[in-house]
Amino acid sequence: MSRPELSLSLQFADARHRDQLPRHKVQRWIRAALELPGEIAVRIVDAEEGRLLNRDFRGKDYATNVLTFDYSHEPVVGADLVICAEVVEREAREMGLDLVAHYAHMLVHGTLHAQGYDHEEDDEAECMEARESEILLALGFADPYQR
Repeated sequence: MSRPELSLSLQFADARHRDQLPRHKVQRWIRAALELPGEIAVRIVDAEEGRLLNRDFRGKDYATNVLTFDYSHEPVVGADLVICAEVVEREAREMGLDLVAHYAHMLVHGTLHAQGYDHEEDDEAECMEARESEILLALGFADPYQR
């Protein structure tokens, strides 16, 4: 099946995992979650930048795993995905997950948010998690919700 076109900007403000996130893999994971063509910037940040962005834009004074800034849903998905390397690394360690698999999950999760998916309500969460599981299984990763 053909995947939508993707224009990707990949930035490493925190380069600790750069070798585990080659552009072609990041692009493959995001495209697997895209339903329309996309223009997406991914920025891997440290905890301080992640905390400041989360505080300034969501009013939550801590670094989170992924922040999605969505600008358009159609005809082209436009978004910035900000992923905090320290948080993703800590979560993977604490949950006994492969680091690369957890990054793939965060990129898929953020890409779905960029298209309007949400998980605030139970029915929304069920739909979004099912879509994440479907995409990650198709990419060869384990279901992130079956531990």
